[in-house]
Amino acid sequence: MARVRDISIDEVPEDVRPIYQRFSEEYGPFLNQVKVFAHRPPAVRHLMAMLMENADDPIVDKRYLEICLVVVSKLNECDYCVAHHTPRLVDQGLPLETVRNILEDDCPGLDDVDRLVRDYAVQVDRNAGRMRDAMFDRMRAHFSEAQIVELTLRTALCGFFNRFNDALQIEMEDGAVQEMLALRAAE
Repeated sequence: MARVRDISIDEVPEDVRPIYQRFSEEYGPFLNQVKVFAHRPPAVRHLMAMLMENADDPIVDKRYLEICLVVVSKLNECDYCVAHHTPRLVDQGLPLETVRNILEDDCPGLDDVDRLVRDYAVQVDRNAGRMRDAMFDRMRAHFSEAQIVELTLRTALCGFFNRFNDALQIEMEDGAVQEMLALRAAE
């Protein structure tokens, strides 16, 4: 159980209910997270709605977004996010073994752009203020400025979610546990 009580959909303002509902049904098995965020309806109204709007109008290949999310979650040791995003990254074509070892410098199964995205996510999370222009030159070779902003936004936001989930001890949903067990069984 989280450190704060869950807020059910009928406890949030009317204008927040459609966002809460859609996020819990369509975005993935993140119901426990939205139940905690619902203590602050503006967070649901803006954060969850933004995530869904970006998913509705993607400008970055989902594979690269999921690489960022898994990398940052592994760096921050957020079991909740690693468990939720590992199956999504596997769905994007990376073998489970690659996802498990994604922080290794010469991780097999990653192509050059995958490695660049991984390294960029590490820099955003660990070294954002000291990142060199060379990293952006490398990113510009593969991504537009809007895509770089999206990757940076999602990487930094994931670090926030990692800390939020861990500080409030948000529990894993059954659906996320089942997905991870299914992946392990498929090995």
